[in-house]
Amino acid sequence: MEAWVPLFDIFLNSPTPESEASLWLQQSFNTSTTNSTSTSSFLSLLSKPVDVAIINSSSSSASTPNSSSSHELKRIMWIQTLPNAVQSRILSFLRVDNKRFCKKDLCLLANNILRGNQQLDFWVKKAAHNLLDVVSESNYNWVSSLSLDSSDVDQVEEEFEALPSWLQNLNNAPSPMLPWLPISYDELRSCDVKDMLVDEKQDEKCTMEVEEGGDSNGMEVEDATVHIEDVPLDGDIQRKAICLKAQLVQFESAVKTITLANEICQLFCFNGGQEESRGGGGSDPLAVFSLMEPWMADDETTSILLSHLSSGGGEDILWQCQVLCAIILPKMLVLCEPASRVLVKAIVDFCKLHQKASVDALIFPVIFRKEGINTHICDVLSRIFKECLHAAHVSSFCQKLLCGEQTSRRLVYLPCHRYLISDDLVWTESLFTLLQNILNHNVYLTEDSVDNLVTVVQRLADRYSKSLKFGNFLLSLVTKCEPHLKSHKILLSEAVEHTNTFMTKSILSKLCTL
Repeated sequence: MEAWVPLFDIFLNSPTPESEASLWLQQSFNTSTTNSTSTSSFLSLLSKPVDVAIINSSSSSASTPNSSSSHELKRIMWIQTLPNAVQSRILSFLRVDNKRFCKKDLCLLANNILRGNQQLDFWVKKAAHNLLDVVSESNYNWVSSLSLDSSDVDQVEEEFEALPSWLQNLNNAPSPMLPWLPISYDELRSCDVKDMLVDEKQDEKCTMEVEEGGDSNGMEVEDATVHIEDVPLDGDIQRKAICLKAQLVQFESAVKTITLANEICQLFCFNGGQEESRGGGGSDPLAVFSLMEPWMADDETTSILLSHLSSGGGEDILWQCQVLCAIILPKMLVLCEPASRVLVKAIVDFCKLHQKASVDALIFPVIFRKEGINTHICDVLSRIFKECLHAAHVSSFCQKLLCGEQTSRRLVYLPCHRYLISDDLVWTESLFTLLQNILNHNVYLTEDSVDNLVTVVQRLADRYSKSLKFGNFLLSLVTKCEPHLKSHKILLSEAVEHTNTFMTKSILSKLCTL
């Protein structure tokens, strides 16, 4: 009982008992080393039967003072001995946080409260009804067969707290490796971890350049390029690829382009939409793509190719990256005019299905474009961030981009396009516009990302002192990242003072309120 005193104090005095009780329960589970504080023990305490003496109100009012009053013993639950306000708060908490508790126990508790003969307080009755509505199943006739002293309670608790069936046999394993996963040390040693984590067949046959990009502070980072032994192409495959190259640049009809896409899939040994082993009869996709040059096709052909080739490899992220960096990435790297609707739709549809590949094989390489991104590239990337990626994914991308995490940032591209990609991040007005669009989409940036942005602002304030795009970005940064900018208030104010636009005063006044 003593362990639950702080919780009952919350129910008695807190203005928001549901949230505070949930937090206290979570903290007690994290710090407690015993089973004294558990959801089952809490419900057991509330449902504990107690005998109380009730004064019989029908006794004669004319009885003398010396006569003994009539008493009646009645068995009720322990929760019913508490004040009505506390009872209603406890029942409300159980309804809000019902997933922590066994539903049958909650249903039994609420049913026993409502089934009592004593006159219930209005709010207690309403809270019990609400709890019963939430946790009871559509058919809860089994509740009527239960009583306060039911012997099925132990069975219900045991069923609720039992291990999953797939861990039942491992529960008695000697010396478990992890306290929450009963697998013995010997069983762990017997597993071939390398075979489970690495697909050697796939790694032996793929040829892709994966480079770690430089960080946002301009520090030089040594390239981390993975060189894998090239697989020589068969003569027939080379001739077929060169023949397909001539057909790609001549769009005649959608039907013929679909037929062309199917012929390309045959070069990679696809069968029924699934890729067979590339070791036997298959060919290296990047070598074939380098011969075919599919990025030279028009946008209509590109859309059809992207749709059919992206589904050829199933869920293989390597194949998705290869298709993306061979067809779309080269077009984006040289984009100097607004992209057509057909191309943008094809890119967005692909990125919605393959988010990881779109980050590694499209967004990162384009961001590190040698000349920096321009307005047209910014428009396409903004569509991808808005329509294809979750806000948490965009936040993770920004952290990798701004904080220079070498182990997590990857640039995937064909070797022949290496000259179009820079080792360092090139800051342009369009890049600031892209970051402004990200902030306007209510993407939460981490504290270290904001710190690096402030450093960039200090460094580039003089260069973009008259840029309206840079000013718009600063206003969005101050507005959306206010909690992380309090420690940078002075430095950021000095940087803003170097700008000379009609937004300068607005930004400075916003900084003064931090």
